[in-house]
Amino acid sequence: MAADARNLTGESLAVRPPDSGPTGAGRPSPAPLARTVPPPPPPSAPAPDGRTGAFAAPARVPLPNASGPREATTRLIAHGCWYPSADPSGTRVAFICDRGGVPQLWTGPVDGEAVRLLDDGPDPVTEVSWSPDGRWIAYTAAPGGGEHTRVLCVRPDGSDRHILAGAEPGTSAHLGCWAHDGSAVAVTVAVPTAAPAQDAATEAAAPGPGPADAHLPAPWQGRTADTRLLGPAPHTGPGPGLPSPQLTVGTTVIGAPGGSTAPAAAFGDGLSAYLVDPDGVAAPVLLAVEKDAATLRVCDLSRDGTLALLRRGPRGRREAVVLRTADHVTTCVMPVADGDPWIGGFSPRADVLWLRSNAHREFAVLLAAELDPEGHPRGWSEAASREGIDLELLRCARDGVSAVLAWNVRGMSEVEVLDTSAAGGLSTNAGPSSGPAAGAGTTGGPGVDASGRPVVPVVEGSGPPGADAGTSRRPWQDQGSPARPGADTHRSSRSVSLPHEVVTRITDAGPRLLLALSGSRRRPGIWWLPDGATPVRTPWSSRDEDAVPPGRPPVRPVPLRPTARDGLQLNGWYYRAPGRAPGEPAPCVIHLHGGPEEQERPVLNPLYHEILGRGLDVFAPDVRGSSGYGRSFVDADLGRGRFAAIDDVADCAAHAVLAGLADPARLAVMGRSYGGYLTFASLVWHPDLFRTGVAVCGMSDLATFFEGTEPWIAQSAAHKYGHPERDRELLRALSPMSRIDALRAPVLAVHGEHDNNVPPGESEQFVRAARDRGVTAELLTLLDEGHEFLRADNRRLFRRAAADWLQRHLSV
Repeated sequence: MAADARNLTGESLAVRPPDSGPTGAGRPSPAPLARTVPPPPPPSAPAPDGRTGAFAAPARVPLPNASGPREATTRLIAHGCWYPSADPSGTRVAFICDRGGVPQLWTGPVDGEAVRLLDDGPDPVTEVSWSPDGRWIAYTAAPGGGEHTRVLCVRPDGSDRHILAGAEPGTSAHLGCWAHDGSAVAVTVAVPTAAPAQDAATEAAAPGPGPADAHLPAPWQGRTADTRLLGPAPHTGPGPGLPSPQLTVGTTVIGAPGGSTAPAAAFGDGLSAYLVDPDGVAAPVLLAVEKDAATLRVCDLSRDGTLALLRRGPRGRREAVVLRTADHVTTCVMPVADGDPWIGGFSPRADVLWLRSNAHREFAVLLAAELDPEGHPRGWSEAASREGIDLELLRCARDGVSAVLAWNVRGMSEVEVLDTSAAGGLSTNAGPSSGPAAGAGTTGGPGVDASGRPVVPVVEGSGPPGADAGTSRRPWQDQGSPARPGADTHRSSRSVSLPHEVVTRITDAGPRLLLALSGSRRRPGIWWLPDGATPVRTPWSSRDEDAVPPGRPPVRPVPLRPTARDGLQLNGWYYRAPGRAPGEPAPCVIHLHGGPEEQERPVLNPLYHEILGRGLDVFAPDVRGSSGYGRSFVDADLGRGRFAAIDDVADCAAHAVLAGLADPARLAVMGRSYGGYLTFASLVWHPDLFRTGVAVCGMSDLATFFEGTEPWIAQSAAHKYGHPERDRELLRALSPMSRIDALRAPVLAVHGEHDNNVPPGESEQFVRAARDRGVTAELLTLLDEGHEFLRADNRRLFRRAAADWLQRHLSV
């Protein structure tokens, strides 16, 4: 990439020009994994359940054991530990750590230093779950860092490591919950869902159970060799199914008519949820299939195996689905909040369902439903809520008597432990209420309409913080409403003091709690609560003094609250470069997060500290579409509202200038994923505002993005950006490539070679078009990376290349 992004470590840059052909060309392909079990039938052959091979169960593939413990001398001094999962005793924990240079699976004692590496492979690990019986650790890894992940299992001593799902070419697998006895783990597999050739009526009637094995016995014993469909057939038209709300965007409707979550045009793939025996003795059991689906995850199973809690639907329109496994009946459908996929769970007797939900509300709360013996909700109540604050994380304790809640207070976390046995008394709604929750009748029981959807009282209130009269008010807004039955006025709880600003995961570890924490001046670490006291950091997490390189003191950001040109209140965090005089305007980088539903949090970002070390300030705002400020704020960028989100970037830059912090002549814009799209867009919509830009894994043309991304990603993206067919003109107007002639500022594009979320071609075509117009543009392609940069050497290369580029263009 020439000298504009030189590597300060002396390593050669892994750079490909944008017109050098497909990324990865000429590199040898890895040898295929050897199988010791028969492969699944080909797509043309019928599977045991009568469907095509596209529905075939995942195959078990043994792998070599890990090499054993890593010596402490090989670890990175500054490393992070996150995503803990404890064994049944609560004395040992499995976790993800990048002390070896890439996120890998480790295990160690909660209060000791002897850690062990369980998977020494090069593939980054993304999720971890220790089985309830303590015999297995399941985890998800991403080959090449891409979006095609696989689910693996390993013994706690590192033996018997094998792939559970996702080994087949072209498939991707995601981790779900464990059966409560540890006999099976749920996985979701993304495969082409080419159903057998038959008409729609035949397909809808296909999954009827056989007379002898029409249910899944608890605890998953007596399984036959055939997979079995435990949910309704993929819903493709009007009639009973799992309906989702529709959303009007401009003059079009995002969401298929008849209530299906999938857009009308199929994107080609589907999701199938299985229960898989980690011992490989029993055949996988097919729980549910979603055709053209955006997400499908098994979040909890009742202890007797009769009920399953699923999370499904596109971004911004997630749903919790309670499925009765014996007769394929969906007993409940409830909208739930975005963010953490672990949305809730059943009580030990499955007589109560707990959900983190923003159904008909502006902010997420803890909802409780009393379930009848058939799994239908008798009624709903708010067990915990806070005015104007989102419930961000929910962890139900194994004993069923408590739940741990993490609240998002303008980007920072507050944690409380709730006594669920006294949480609100599970008061039942009397019947239909005003607003969209009201139904024509409540034949499904008190507080439930005919389709099994909850009827929750709606109280009109004010909009999200900073909303003015010009902001659309949603019927589920309830800020400022009087306390409702089950609200936080009489609940029994205690708060937990946090040493970090943000909690990213909560784990029940027997009598203890484990918290994954991150802060603006500390690397991610795992902390435990001895008998509910002050959190104690595990010995193997990074020390505070390792947070940033020597001589660079950590920078704590300060909050800023810009106002958009249409009056909408925005938020953000400003990082001041060390040594800068208080009244001296500084060169400033506006950094934009991804999502768009992500939120800027006050956590340590090594990229920011690299930029700050060059004497440049960083302002990281939450433009409209970000989470943490209510549903209206998240939805404010939908459709043509995205033009206003692009203007928000300029308004945030103006705010930093008018506040006397930023130099108006030395501004840059930078972002990753959706933030990369906003970077491209800001450079062509506001060509004279920014001196340069750095776009990381960003979309430059929404039409080509839909053509190249994964089908399940396209499903969610259609809700956010517009349908690739019906909204073609809107997508063209929103695409930075449609305004490339306006580009004036030099741009650096960075992309992972295996990114199949936002394909590398999005950066390549923008850089090529910029060069064709005489604008300085460079492309840095990171080898063996996907949409996230997970390897230490590549992260270091990226940070230094980006900081070099920004310093070069802002320091003159």
